[in-house]
Amino acid sequence: MGLSDFVIIALYFIIVIGLGFWYQKRASQNLESFFLGGKSMHWLALAMSGSVSTFDITGTMWIVSLLFIFGMKSMWIHWMWGFMMGAFFMAYMGKWVRKSNVMTAAEWMVTRFGTDAGGKTARTAYALMAVVTLISFIGYAFQGIGKFAAVYIPLPPSTCAVLIIGITTFYVLLGGLYSVVITQVIQTLILTFASILIAGVAYFKLSPDIISEKIPAGWASLVPQWRLTELSGTEHAGYELFGALVIVWVLKGLFLNAGGPAQMYDFQFFLASRNPRDAAKLGAAWSFFLIVRWGMTAGIALLAIAGIANISDPEQAMPIVLREFLPVGVRGIVIAGLLAAFMSTFSATINSAASFVVRDLIQPYFKHHFTEKQLVACSRLSVIAVVIIGIAVGYQAQSIAQIWNWIMMALGAGVIMPNVLRWYWWRMTGWGYAAGTFSGIILSLVALFYPDAPMYAVFPPICIGSLIASIAISLLTHPVNEQVLVTFFKTIRPFGLWQPVRERSGLPASELLKKSEKPALAILNTLLGMIAVTGYYLFPMYLTGHWHKYALICLATAIATTVILVFTWYRNLPSTD
Repeated sequence: MGLSDFVIIALYFIIVIGLGFWYQKRASQNLESFFLGGKSMHWLALAMSGSVSTFDITGTMWIVSLLFIFGMKSMWIHWMWGFMMGAFFMAYMGKWVRKSNVMTAAEWMVTRFGTDAGGKTARTAYALMAVVTLISFIGYAFQGIGKFAAVYIPLPPSTCAVLIIGITTFYVLLGGLYSVVITQVIQTLILTFASILIAGVAYFKLSPDIISEKIPAGWASLVPQWRLTELSGTEHAGYELFGALVIVWVLKGLFLNAGGPAQMYDFQFFLASRNPRDAAKLGAAWSFFLIVRWGMTAGIALLAIAGIANISDPEQAMPIVLREFLPVGVRGIVIAGLLAAFMSTFSATINSAASFVVRDLIQPYFKHHFTEKQLVACSRLSVIAVVIIGIAVGYQAQSIAQIWNWIMMALGAGVIMPNVLRWYWWRMTGWGYAAGTFSGIILSLVALFYPDAPMYAVFPPICIGSLIASIAISLLTHPVNEQVLVTFFKTIRPFGLWQPVRERSGLPASELLKKSEKPALAILNTLLGMIAVTGYYLFPMYLTGHWHKYALICLATAIATTVILVFTWYRNLPSTD
């Protein structure tokens, strides 16, 4: 890299650390200020912050590697992490979360299951599960940022990762969610510019002739094949039965999104919004700011296939392409943008992990031992602790794909069904939730001993085991206190198997028949949102590869669906009161 590249990157780091100092006093007032920004932030800033939190550098490298190996068929793989979440957030889940009016997703358990032993156990179970998941995400981020930075900096990947993680941790320690959100707004702007720049470079360096000559036939097809025989006996043999995996990925994604915000920190963004109306708008905008990511990843993958020979590690295709195809100066801006992507995700992850440790594992049991200032200090110590443990996890992983697949398809399988049942089944108890979560975590840890097992063999037994434990223990324990259930139903207005509680709620028919509360309309808007999200994501990918007809079809479909949503969703949003 040239001197100007290093200067640009250094200026970026100075700005974000400066913002951390700027917001230090404001964030130190109390826990709500540190973790939720005082619930005073605009929904658009939260949407930019939330979406860029999922625009991480490690995940982007993984997406590029999948496009490099599978082509556009790899879009089916992204169902596993719930990339349709924006549709669910927009249609109903965002406002459900905001109406809960708590500080963390684990504290929500007390709202749903009460303050008795069952509710407290569910809260502890969720908090432990969240901390384990988020620490795993830190290890995953460690793998990605090390591989990325080592292409440009003559240091070992692990050393590069520790340096960048250290800087990110520092500004989160200073400013809490204030610094996280404000810096992520800046990061969104930088990253959007960088993504469009990369996609533009790819578009003009590639041509229809180059695409037809060097890109494998069928690369642009979305149609999944049941078996990819060419993968047999290779390091990617776990994907050979691609059709079976597609079924598992899609089911996992639907259940994951139906269970509410699942990345732990995204739950926090909705809780930080000003009201349920803003939460719904935040959900709609969440996916919008991710559109440029897909054009960028397609451009990088196509440049790697067409212009660079002998890439031995597909996970390093992205940094190699950026090094080879971007001029000095421009490269610095792009790398600063991608570092912004890493820092945004990492900062949200560690801020969320610390909130679970302090709010749900320390404060409930030592309520009278700490002042608010002392709890904020505990929060900062928790940030340091989870980062150190996460780095240790990262040292043990072999690749980005290895740790990501375990988080999504093993650990994720263990908690997915309890998360779904808690929203849609009134008879679910705190004990049932805890039983399902703990059994799922144990089963997912067992899966670590079978690293070569395909995901379609790992996911179903873990998921079914957790489901059976949740239902069985719920039915064997006393139902949740009736008043707790009625209050929850009247506040959240969930749909599903809630008929007994609905009858006891005493809500007038006029309230239950409000358009904004109708289950059928929520489901319709979710389906429309999924179509719109798919169209908007595929449009820049096909455009970058000069498949203009496909790009126009995707864009037209997305716009038409958006127009329909103006009438079915936007005009039925709850009031600001």
